[in-house]
Amino acid sequence: MDTAIEQKKLEEMLDKAVREVTEKTAGVHLHLGSMPPAGELCTVHITFKKGFQSSLTLYADSSMLARMTRSVIRKERVSAQDLEDFSKEYFNILCGRVAALLYKATKVPARFGVPSFHQGRYKPEGQRAQFALNYADDYREGAQLIHYVPCHRADTTH
Repeated sequence: MDTAIEQKKLEEMLDKAVREVTEKTAGVHLHLGSMPPAGELCTVHITFKKGFQSSLTLYADSSMLARMTRSVIRKERVSAQDLEDFSKEYFNILCGRVAALLYKATKVPARFGVPSFHQGRYKPEGQRAQFALNYADDYREGAQLIHYVPCHRADTTH
């Protein structure tokens, strides 16, 4: 995605997708924040397999994801498996929206793999962060979406 579309435009597309999908899926209103989440985190990660050589990673406060899960499955108590299943499906929907927006802007079809879920912070190997978008909700819980691109041999940053 880093060469197919200008970074500012990509940031705007990702921001639009995150806000729309989060509101529609779980009824959570996100706004851009200045700080990444710092508490107990979960990570959802996906790699684009066709069309774009990049990946997206979402770090989110576990409490935010649990609240979103409860809202969607309409249960007061959610298991670790419920949280993982919801998070992966939510991210799958989000990445589908991103792929649709990218296609509309570039006419390049994008395909992505199955989301992976991790307790704590996960960083994909062989990739570097191009940019990050930080979010907060009305409960002061946060999330961060990071766009990763492949490291080049000359890259010394990770």
